[in-house]
Amino acid sequence: MSDILGYGAYIPKNRIKIRKIAKVWGKNPELIEQKLGLEEKAVPDQDEDTITIATQAARNAVKHADINPQKIGAIYTGSESHPYAVKPTSATVGEAIGATPEMTAADYEFACKAGTAGMQNCMALVESGKIDYGMAIGADTAQSKPGGALEYAAAAGGAAYIIGEKDGIAEIEDTYSFTTDTPDFWRRKEQPYPEHGGRFTGKPAYFRHVINATKGLLKKTNQELENFDHIVFHQPNTKFPTKAAKKLGIPKEKIEKGLIVRKVGNTYSGATLLGLASVLDDAEPGEKILVTSFGSGAGSDSFSIKVKKHANNPRPVKKFVERKKYVNYGEYTKLARKLKR
Repeated sequence: MSDILGYGAYIPKNRIKIRKIAKVWGKNPELIEQKLGLEEKAVPDQDEDTITIATQAARNAVKHADINPQKIGAIYTGSESHPYAVKPTSATVGEAIGATPEMTAADYEFACKAGTAGMQNCMALVESGKIDYGMAIGADTAQSKPGGALEYAAAAGGAAYIIGEKDGIAEIEDTYSFTTDTPDFWRRKEQPYPEHGGRFTGKPAYFRHVINATKGLLKKTNQELENFDHIVFHQPNTKFPTKAAKKLGIPKEKIEKGLIVRKVGNTYSGATLLGLASVLDDAEPGEKILVTSFGSGAGSDSFSIKVKKHANNPRPVKKFVERKKYVNYGEYTKLARKLKR
């Protein structure tokens, strides 16, 4: 099976408090914070976009894995906010980390699960012997309509994973996917902001796919939830993953280590991968991690991961979460307009 040889994270240091957004639009700050379980979110700076976030995460992953980037045979970057409609993010990342030119590259889009789709493709190429190493990245600078429901959570950040055949810090034992055509969230071509499908967002979309993908993985691998020490679900807020865990009978303490959304917001394609990185930072050898992503439209990828050794990551997720500089709503709006252009 495939191993995770190394990983890297990146979260912009700019933050805005959720209550500041609520006050601008005349909403009850306490009610919004309580409803979503969020305190603040990460905001990209003037010189930060999906490419720069993906590149920094990729550089951190290469340093962590301590490999020759020339041996990376594939780079797949999942995002909802690639800066170019026609120009691959993954090729730029490959050039920046010194992996080009003998590599394949592609940009993926499946709402918030495009990064885990990239992991599955890297696994397939590695396990078939086609490449030595593959890199999967999930990164976003999520956009939202001013005053809309998404504005409270849409954030920026990402993580990169290097997949190889052996000698990694963790083994990816197996994976399982669950996908349907459920119109809960979308953005048509040329539209600046995504739209919500209202009643489709929760039960038919997130919960159906996350729960069924998780159950499917357990059945495929002949395991029980009790076999896992940590559970990571896609985190658009704290409410959804906490509720999904409750529905499955998962103790709250098993999801807490990976639940970083309260402090950084919903990083979309980066959310699940950042949650996994947060768990791997402190995981003990022999511990098992169950990871289930979610992407609107809709689908989930689930993974069974066994930790083989301490990560010893010099740039843990905690470092990026704690590194912060607060901006006001005016500064945030200026940065959001920059991203829209």
